[in-house]
Amino acid sequence: QVELTESGGGSVQAGESLTLSCTPSLYDAAMGWFRQGPGKQREGIACISRNGDETYYHEAVKGRFTVSRDNAKKTLLLQMNDLKPEDTAMYYCAAVVGGYYLRLCLVGVDEVDNWGPGTQVTVSS
Repeated sequence: QVELTESGGGSVQAGESLTLSCTPSLYDAAMGWFRQGPGKQREGIACISRNGDETYYHEAVKGRFTVSRDNAKKTLLLQMNDLKPEDTAMYYCAAVVGGYYLRLCLVGVDEVDNWGPGTQVTVSS
């Protein structure tokens, strides 16, 4: 079971940027970011393959968010630019050893059985 710790959340104004970090106990895995807004279901928004050469983005964040892997620090990152009030949510990362990054984002919310505590992002207009 992969243990995860997210950090980097905060309260910002619309148009500003934040970078989230996730440190998994096992780095050699497909990984991704999920979020759960108030009254909404958790959804996958950005996922990356084990070797970092393939990514997937939800339409809601495409062009504004960038997922990447820092191999030296064994950390998953999410650079979030041009934040909007609708980005307000608790953000979680997930990792799947031997899994496929695209499946992680599309159906991982129903398959991942271990989540970190998350990090809150609040965007005000």
